[in-house]
Amino acid sequence: MTGHTDNQILIAAPLDLTWDLTNDLERWPQLFSEYASVEVIDRAGDKVTFRLTMHPDENGKVWSWVSERHADRATRTVLARRVETGPFEHMNIRWQYQAVNGGTSMRWIQDFAMKPTAPVDDAGMTEHINRNSKIQMELIRDKVEQHAREAGLGDPAVLPR
Repeated sequence: MTGHTDNQILIAAPLDLTWDLTNDLERWPQLFSEYASVEVIDRAGDKVTFRLTMHPDENGKVWSWVSERHADRATRTVLARRVETGPFEHMNIRWQYQAVNGGTSMRWIQDFAMKPTAPVDDAGMTEHINRNSKIQMELIRDKVEQHAREAGLGDPAVLPR
């Protein structure tokens, strides 16, 4: 068995602005509520290797791992995978961006499998990721839209919530 999630949100901001803000890894601690820090380890063209560190969980545990991202601005897709997998057998994420009337559609597709020793199984992690992705995507949407308004771009009233 493996886990799969597919989450999407509409952002009332131009595609280029949404792409730039959400692919600025150093900005992630300000965009996501769960990340305490991002350390870029290596950059080579469109490939970035980096360490993500989360804020402590409810038990005080701090999770950290290394991931790689390959951003393709031409196709507006990002392929990412965990290099240090932690409790996952594997974790792959595809980000897709598309211009829509009034803004941008941002979609995260995640495919993964949990290790037998993980504190949660594939079904439990699927539920967690779906719940948390909604929260994180809404935070990102609100921050990107605020940035767009401050720059005189985008009108959140044109997209359904």
